[in-house]
Amino acid sequence: MASPISSSIAGAPAPQSLNLAGGLETLRIKADHDPKSAVREAAKQFETMFTQQLLKQMRDSTMNSDMLDNEGTKMGTEMLDSQWASKMAGLPGGLSDVIAKQLERQMGIAQGVTAKPASANPAPVDPLHPDAPVGLPQKAAATFIQTHTDAAAAAEKATGIPAKFMIAQAAHETGWGRKEIKNADGSTSFNLFGMKAGPNWKGATTDITTTEVIAGKAHKVTQTFRAYSSYAESFADYASTMKNSPRYAAVVAAGNDANGFARGLQKAGYATDPSYAAKLARMIHMTERVQQTLA
Repeated sequence: MASPISSSIAGAPAPQSLNLAGGLETLRIKADHDPKSAVREAAKQFETMFTQQLLKQMRDSTMNSDMLDNEGTKMGTEMLDSQWASKMAGLPGGLSDVIAKQLERQMGIAQGVTAKPASANPAPVDPLHPDAPVGLPQKAAATFIQTHTDAAAAAEKATGIPAKFMIAQAAHETGWGRKEIKNADGSTSFNLFGMKAGPNWKGATTDITTTEVIAGKAHKVTQTFRAYSSYAESFADYASTMKNSPRYAAVVAAGNDANGFARGLQKAGYATDPSYAAKLARMIHMTERVQQTLA
């Protein structure tokens, strides 16, 4: 049976590649005659590229590497991402609206009547289930960041680790909140960082099946994780662990170096995924771009 990805692509036209040189020249010409339209087009192109990267990052953080086991499958998923990004770009209430309004203000373009923001599923689109209701990934990312801004700021004050690094790590660990660790009754454990419950942990716990990379191979194992009463408590416990454990001294010492922070966590054995540092560094840069649109 064909996979959801391959069946979605079959018969569909190949996505068009963005010709940066030609695209910029076209926008320049359009800007001379219709600056408002040019701004909207530029914002839409940026949203398309941003959404493609966001879909790829979500796929990396929620799928096992063995699911993309050959170049053909990888190409297929990239084509599907491109198609989804093109379809979602420019929707009312999306990222392009935010970018366009900011550019119009900076350029002194008169504000016209804008479309009413569309209601949307706050959860990001699931690339493996293209028939599911379409949401806006960038809106889910923005909501996640706004939800945890205060708790991350408190954790930054306690550790010196930039709040955006911790928000990005929480986003990576939970797939922007879509893959949170659950309690037995289905409620959230508020555990945003995948913190496991060792012998010294005296708080609540929850057991789940997760994927660990052992000797280079992915294995399903049951692990006991910490459970909290709030997201703020999760950030506070994470901050305490980073600050007080010699194991993570290099993580704290990385300061504002995103790559150093990510490498420090991997070197300290925070996760078994051999690509953890690279994935986390990409998520940090993605989080920074979303935060810039919210400023």
